[in-house]
Amino acid sequence: MTIDTLSGITAETITSDRITTRVLFSGPEDGVPVLFLHGNLSSATWWEEVMVTLPAGFRGIAPDQRGFGDAEFSKKINATRGLADFADDALALLDTLGYARAHFVGNSLGGSVVWWVLKSASARVTTATLVAPGSPFGFGGTMDIEGAPCYDDFSGSGAGLSSNPEVVRLVSEGYRGSDNPMSIRMALRTLVYRPPFVPEREEDLLSSALSIHVGEQDWPGDFVPSPNWPHFAPGRWGAANALSTKYAFEMEDFLSIEPKPYILWIRGDEDKAVADGAASDPAVLGALGLIPNYPGPHEYPPQPMIAQTRAVLDKYAQAGGAYEEVVIAETGHVPFIEKLDEFNEIFHGAIQKVG
Repeated sequence: MTIDTLSGITAETITSDRITTRVLFSGPEDGVPVLFLHGNLSSATWWEEVMVTLPAGFRGIAPDQRGFGDAEFSKKINATRGLADFADDALALLDTLGYARAHFVGNSLGGSVVWWVLKSASARVTTATLVAPGSPFGFGGTMDIEGAPCYDDFSGSGAGLSSNPEVVRLVSEGYRGSDNPMSIRMALRTLVYRPPFVPEREEDLLSSALSIHVGEQDWPGDFVPSPNWPHFAPGRWGAANALSTKYAFEMEDFLSIEPKPYILWIRGDEDKAVADGAASDPAVLGALGLIPNYPGPHEYPPQPMIAQTRAVLDKYAQAGGAYEEVVIAETGHVPFIEKLDEFNEIFHGAIQKVG
């Protein structure tokens, strides 16, 4: 992958004891570390504007995560571990760079990874900033704020959500056009950015999205047939399966962590990717007739992703932690790209206060 970086960003190839990957850096080498974890269909490139506008004295660090960008292709995501491969990679990178702890920042999939870092190694987290994170219960197939599955086999979650053959074909071919509604460019414009917003670096962000690793053990991943609607259950490989509710951690393991770092939750008010009834939720697609034979909301309701996250964070606060929810108006799934100044005002206040 060849994508020009912004002035103030340096790119290096770093090998930890888990993976070799491209890592972007900004700020002084002796600065306070801030580790940025990107979302699905993206790479470290998406964080560059935030990294070059960090306050003085902070060191920005952003890796291409396993399965994306210039991460080592032979290293696959074992979905049966949930998101533990990603979390372990992030912690191994800090070890390699010589950092005992860092501020963690994650968007979408990256935010879901931060949930797992908190669960497994909260002492290494100075603060956690979750930007439009996935629900702590995973994506797809849950019916209430407690994360109860719609079916015992977790049908409706995992790689089957991403297996549209036309989308896979276009990504495999590196298609960059906008005339096909299944193109990644159009998916980003309609589901990730709030229309009619188009980023100044749209071409670079598109190149980053198209750098996702493609294959049965990568994206979209494998899945198995299910007797339950919508008739696919999660497989064993790739990020989409790792996000399945089947492989989510036990919530008590998260709520009992010590220490409990401060959590900042930032989201856009018009996010279609992570919402109470997200655009790609099978229940939403079924109600629209895009997945046939939808059994109805009594059996398979839309996943209340925002309500689930808030319920878990409220319990986190009751258990002695602290969090803040900030909603940025007229913004979609990536407020740090759509409204950088407003995002930074909130984000910088958090890391400067605690750092």
